Amino acid sequence: MIELKKLNDAELVSLYTQNNQEAFKVLLQRYKSKVFSTIYFIVKDRETANDLTQDTFFKVIDTIRNKKYNEDGKFQPWIVRIAHNIAIDYYRKNSKYAFVRDDEDYSVLDNLPMIDASREDDIKQKEIKNLLRQHIHQLPFEQRQVLLMRHFADMSFAEIAEFTGVSINTALGRMRYALLHLRKQLNPHFAYEQNYYP
Repeated sequence: MIELKKLNDAELVSLYTQNNQEAFKVLLQRYKSKVFSTIYFIVKDRETANDLTQDTFFKVIDTIRNKKYNEDGKFQPWIVRIAHNIAIDYYRKNSKYAFVRDDEDYSVLDNLPMIDASREDDIKQKEIKNLLRQHIHQLPFEQRQVLLMRHFADMSFAEIAEFTGVSINTALGRMRYALLHLRKQLNPHFAYEQNYYP
């Protein structure tokens, strides 16, 4: 008997097209967390992210069953792109949604590197985070998207480029402009390391 978990994505998709439901369950377990994280960092609501994660997998099922899947060997970027598009569609339809969340369990601000601890002593940490959150929210959407993908989703620039459908240079440029803007707005409260991004 084949141990499905050892198969690559293309092999699992092939088995699923032959009505092997267990093969799809392996794909589901393999990518459920990635899909959820992709959606959650855009919509910032767990219940909504769960719903959109289900929508993503329904779309994947329909595409494969209708024999429209042709991304052989590229299942992960394909499913992540679907998740991203579904989340972006939701975000655009619900523009009142805040892209940067204010609650305690959203840790992107904790993940952004800050230096100059002596200055941080002069300002309460919460005030600094609120200021940073405010300025991140004011960034152009494309810059904000790359910044959060890099620091919250811990994605490489190659993954970000694939994810957003732009070149690596474009993704790097958006990150650079986002950081330059934040440095300009937030100086002298704190500064970003000059070479944090490759």
